[in-house]
Amino acid sequence: MNYPEIAFSDTTKRFQERYGSRAAYARMEKNSFTDGLTENEIEYIAEQDHFYMATMGENGFPYIQFRGGPKGFLKAISQKQLGFLDFRGNRQYVSIGNLTTNNKVSLILLDQAAKARLKIYAEAEIREISQNQELYDLLNLKDYTFRAERIIMLNVKAYDWNCPQHITPRYTLEEIQEEFSAQNEYIHKLREEIRALKEKLAQ
Repeated sequence: MNYPEIAFSDTTKRFQERYGSRAAYARMEKNSFTDGLTENEIEYIAEQDHFYMATMGENGFPYIQFRGGPKGFLKAISQKQLGFLDFRGNRQYVSIGNLTTNNKVSLILLDQAAKARLKIYAEAEIREISQNQELYDLLNLKDYTFRAERIIMLNVKAYDWNCPQHITPRYTLEEIQEEFSAQNEYIHKLREEIRALKEKLAQ
């Protein structure tokens, strides 16, 4: 897997030359080969509750779709393959329609709290649930209400981590609650102590 081989077209390289970044990226091209996702990427993917996926329409326009679910709904099946259940949505089927004529996709997994961005190039496969029960069971989600229409497998071709610059930190309600849980427990303890003291004084 070599991200620059896919991302850097000849035109892109000319712009790199023009703006002074070509030498650094030329070195990146020689040294960026990886044989699949590492443990670092797999752990990161398992912690994400959403991602953005771009497909290409027959009219030449890209289409970017938000995909959301519980943490880990996008699962690493192996170092070179990801999978997720395609939930029923507004039933426009733009992404699925695009994938039938061009199976190449691009993903961005953004974690604003961590100021991290993982970019992935992949080739998608659409699989019917009725013919892939074992795979469905592997991707199935507990304690989450959904209706899956199909399975989408992503064969990873390359990936790269983005610079964290300009990512505004934002936190989910769960992250905020976790951060303040110790403080809330301390406040609750103080309130209980005050209540006990008031009862003693009243006696």
